[in-house]
Amino acid sequence: MLKIRLQRIGRRHDPHFRMVVVDSRQGPKSGKFVAKVGSYNAKLGDIQIDAEAAKKYLDTGAQPSDTVYNMLVTHGILKGKKKNVLPKKTPIVKEVAETAAEPAKAKEAPAVEAPATEAPVEAPAAEPAAEIESTEE
Repeated sequence: MLKIRLQRIGRRHDPHFRMVVVDSRQGPKSGKFVAKVGSYNAKLGDIQIDAEAAKKYLDTGAQPSDTVYNMLVTHGILKGKKKNVLPKKTPIVKEVAETAAEPAKAKEAPAVEAPATEAPVEAPAAEPAAEIESTEE
């Protein structure tokens, strides 16, 4: 099975990637890729994709990695919703805000009041402060 993956070619602290079509049994760094489909400069955010070549390999059954899939969706080569490529430990901030808002909405729902069978309990009145008696000599 063919996969479209990113192959790092940049130096240390200068990430550049090739978008390559490679057999799924081979690693992207093996150098045994079938074709180069595009490139990605991570520092500048510059993505260059050969749309025709990418469509050709996608039509023949190549599966894109999640990051490549998101890039293809951004460029309009694929239609669909982007995938979450972040690790499970760090959720997307928007999803956290939405999930936190849902329980808050549930708390705001009108609470069912208990039947008025019990008489209301009044709080005990505050006792006046004890007066200090002064001893006169």
